[in-house]
Amino acid sequence: MRADSMKPRPPLDPRYYQIAVLSGLLIYGLGWLHFDITLGRAALLLGTALLTQYACTKLWRLPRFDARSAMISGLSLCLLLRTQFAALAILGAVITISSKFVVRWRGKHIFNPTNFGLVFLMLLGAPVWVSPGQWGNVAYFGFLMACLGGLVVNRAARSDVTYAFLLSFAALQFGRAAWAMQRWAVPLHRLESGALLLFAFFMISDPKTTPNSRAGRILFACLVTALAGFIQFGLYRTNGILWSLAILSAAVPLIDLLLPGPRYEWNRARQEPQTKGVPDETPSPLRKPALDHPALGQPSA
Repeated sequence: MRADSMKPRPPLDPRYYQIAVLSGLLIYGLGWLHFDITLGRAALLLGTALLTQYACTKLWRLPRFDARSAMISGLSLCLLLRTQFAALAILGAVITISSKFVVRWRGKHIFNPTNFGLVFLMLLGAPVWVSPGQWGNVAYFGFLMACLGGLVVNRAARSDVTYAFLLSFAALQFGRAAWAMQRWAVPLHRLESGALLLFAFFMISDPKTTPNSRAGRILFACLVTALAGFIQFGLYRTNGILWSLAILSAAVPLIDLLLPGPRYEWNRARQEPQTKGVPDETPSPLRKPALDHPALGQPSA
């Protein structure tokens, strides 16, 4: 028996599961729930996201093209981004993917790409909106179970930040309802949102843009909830969780400094140990990377 056959098999990349869940939801939404997005618009968003990833791979001289992260971002845009103009859909996809190559700090991109793309378009005042994702009970609970299953399948994922956010956000909604003497149906309706599930399981839980330590991630989730509550109930603005995540993502480097921890790497078991300080993506297109370094072949999510 060969010695290498005795080695444990590396875990499956969690991004494959995420792609499968998001693709299944999009197909079900287009075919049965009549989502307010056409098949052509979905193909345009996905195609632009993949082309932008490929272009950035060449521009930053990465050793290989990796479509997994771009697929997750593109599928998330298909489920959330709505606009009547194809040009804005293209712009949103380009901004989403290119942000993780451009906006970086010490080899780590700061913002969740999908969140950054959506908020950037809203900051521009573009005629875009975010679909609340009211899919009905069957689709909602099916997607919830799929997302929870993803946390079980991928034990390396940042499930702590997801649970911390969902618990704190539910406490905020029920606390606000109790203070305002509202019926319990009001906070329950706010929690039964597909957009909230996408945010909790695919945005705030992004391993590449959350704090490195568990304590930092729990703190981060609670801060995002608090600021989202202020935006929603104090400023009376919609999409409070999206604005809050975009604002507080800039504080992640400070949280990492105060509460340090190991940096997350996709498929850590498949990689050789990284040299300290080497980024997962080349920070400058002007600097030619050492192509034989394993760390440079892993574009971040």
